[in-house]
Amino acid sequence: MNRSASPRVACDSLVALRTATTGGNVLFAKNSDRPARECQPLALLEATRPAASRVRCQYIEIPQVESTLRVLGSRPYWLWGLEHGVNEAGVAIGNHTVFTRDKPQGEKLIGMDLVRLGLERGGDAGAAIDTITTLVERYGQGGSGYADSDFPYHSSFLVADRNEAFLLETSDRRWALRQIQETGSATNHLTIGDDWHRLSPDAERHAEAAGWWAGKGARFDFAAAYRDVSFIPPTFSSGRLRRSRELLEGSRGAVSEASMRLALRDHYGSQVYRDAYSSEDERYLSLCMHADPIGATTAAAVVRLPATANQPLRYSACFGPPCAGVFIPLYVEGELPKVLTAGGAENSPTCSPWWGFRELLDLIERDHERLGGLVRDEWDRTEKQLFEEADRVEAALPEQAAVRAELLSGLMDRTVRLCLERLGEIRHQISS
Repeated sequence: MNRSASPRVACDSLVALRTATTGGNVLFAKNSDRPARECQPLALLEATRPAASRVRCQYIEIPQVESTLRVLGSRPYWLWGLEHGVNEAGVAIGNHTVFTRDKPQGEKLIGMDLVRLGLERGGDAGAAIDTITTLVERYGQGGSGYADSDFPYHSSFLVADRNEAFLLETSDRRWALRQIQETGSATNHLTIGDDWHRLSPDAERHAEAAGWWAGKGARFDFAAAYRDVSFIPPTFSSGRLRRSRELLEGSRGAVSEASMRLALRDHYGSQVYRDAYSSEDERYLSLCMHADPIGATTAAAVVRLPATANQPLRYSACFGPPCAGVFIPLYVEGELPKVLTAGGAENSPTCSPWWGFRELLDLIERDHERLGGLVRDEWDRTEKQLFEEADRVEAALPEQAAVRAELLSGLMDRTVRLCLERLGEIRHQISS
């Protein structure tokens, strides 16, 4: 790892299984924390039967599979892979930077490659995990995860489907897997100790050979052996992990899409960001993050994975930090409005929603406490309207796939048009 690079920690994910939610659905949520001005539009990857025998990932080529699944996700503009997403089979995946004693070397697979590959190839959570672990064991991890610096890292993954969820943590070619019971969350350090359910074949042997583990017959502790705290202090992620667990535990049995949205907007009890803590305080880095260059939330999603196919998969996307934005209900069925996929390195608010929300955040940052509250009130009213209409349309969906797709496409068009109109109005309102 390039130790001269600015320290960066990135991303938090949460999941609640059916027994923990109000509607009997699995709910998945993630904040993607990246460089503050790195545009992250959406991507809709169509199901395909690829003609090519190999596929080019970010840095390397690997063998292609016979067919891939349709995927809706969030992609930093310069990357092949995804930060998080959901596929047509109802599998959701998000990744997170983790720092381990294995140091990335050379250009291999990166975490965003593995999210996309797991979604394109995994018909359920188990198949997605098998895809990721097989590729990690074969190719390892390496190559920068940032366009503006040489900063390679390893990843963890929260993987969920309609029935179950798993936390997968990796260190180069080694990994540990733990099944989630009711609720769970992931952040930027290894948390799987001796409570793993599956382990890569050579994880313990590799740690022993490196002198990281001398358990002498004790059950192998993955985090104790592989976690590295020499570069990133534990306080950079310990507070966020504790907070995400508190929020999930406090809503146990009543977790909803709305409570997940609130969790992603959380600044230790406030939906409005306040610059109140020093960088030595673990509260400096909240779930909704405003700490560039260490990390800033640049995209978020809440995914509803219903128990049956009668209810559509709902992917609610937010551009930028959720405290300053609105979650837009979208669907894997139907056609995604193309404007949501627009955006690159340069500021272009007229054609890129991501940059439009970024300009709104620039205005809010003049006075976060006052303007942030005004904007939050406006978006809360809009968000309530959006989800009420989405629920009405969903309740009347027929069984015919083509008609469902047409109705959901129309809903997405109306929803996005309304959000962009409101974005312009709010920006005008607070710019004066």
